[in-house]
Amino acid sequence: MSGSPAVVMRLLASAYSVAEKAGSIVRKVLHSGELGIVEKTGANDLQTLADRLAQQSICASLSRRFPKITIIGEEELPAEDPREDLVEYGHSEEILQKTCPAEYSGLKEEEIVVWVDPLDGTKEYTEGLLDNVTVLIGIACGGKAIAGVINQPFYNYQLGPGAELGRTMWGMPGLGAFGFQLQEVPGDRRIITTTRSHSNKVVTDCVDAMEPHEVLRVGGAGNKIIHLVEGRASAYVFASPGCKKWDTCAPEAILHAVGGKLTDIHGNTYRYDANVKHMNSAGVLAALRNHEYYASRVPQSVLQALKSD
Repeated sequence: MSGSPAVVMRLLASAYSVAEKAGSIVRKVLHSGELGIVEKTGANDLQTLADRLAQQSICASLSRRFPKITIIGEEELPAEDPREDLVEYGHSEEILQKTCPAEYSGLKEEEIVVWVDPLDGTKEYTEGLLDNVTVLIGIACGGKAIAGVINQPFYNYQLGPGAELGRTMWGMPGLGAFGFQLQEVPGDRRIITTTRSHSNKVVTDCVDAMEPHEVLRVGGAGNKIIHLVEGRASAYVFASPGCKKWDTCAPEAILHAVGGKLTDIHGNTYRYDANVKHMNSAGVLAALRNHEYYASRVPQSVLQALKSD
C-alpha cells in the first residue's frame, strides 16, 4: 500500500484502541464498587461514573488526533479537559495494514461523524448482567454507518477469577468483520432477541408475529447484534422508540460487513448525519439473513403505531 493509510482507516485503528481503553475504565469502576449511579429520565435510564469517564476518554482521545471530525456521544457532559490518564494514544496496527475500500479512501476528517455509546447496557451493568455490556464507537459518512467497533469489557467473566476479560470486534462494509467467529442460527429455527426492560404490547405483538421458536430478552443493542453474528439469534426485533443513533451505528456497520441488515420496523434505513434526531423513532429490525422475511411479518397495527422518520 503506497503512502499513508486513509483517514478513515487511521480513525478506525485509533477507535479500536480507544474502545479497549474505555472497556478497561468500565471494568475499573465496577471493581472499585463506587458506581456513582444517577437517574437521567427514570429508573430504566441510568448513568454511572463509568459512562461519564468512558465517554470523556473516547471523545478526548479521538478529537485530539482527529480535530475536525464530529463526535456525538450519549452522555451530556460539561466541557472540560479530561485527566491525562483517560487519554489513549495507541492504535491497532492490524487495522492500519488493511486496504481501505476505494469508496472510503478519499474521505476527509470533516466529512466523518462518530457516534459514541460509552456504555451500552447501563442498567444491566448496575445489576451485574455483565455480558450485556458493550462500548460502541460507530463511524458514519454521508449518512451511512461505514465502520464500527464494539468492545465487550466483561467477555469471559462467567469463567470466574483469573479469566482474561474483554474482547474487541470491528467491521467495515467492503472489508469484513473481525474479532469474532461468524455463525448462523440453523435455517429451520427462528430465535428472536428483543428488549429486556422496555417492553409493551406493541413490542410483544411484533415479536409474536415472527412466530419464533424462542425469544431471548437481553439488554443492550450492541449485545443483541453480537447475538446475531455469533448465531445465538436470527433477528433483533424492537417495535418501539427507545434506541438511539449511538446504539445502532457501530452494530449496524459490523452487521452490514457480514451481509446482514439493520433498518427501522418499516424496513427503512436510518441516517447518521450530524444533524439527524438522535432517537430511532420507528424501532429496530435487524437480521443476519432473511431480513425481508422478518420485515414482511410486521403486523399492520405495529406499522401504524410507529411512524417512520
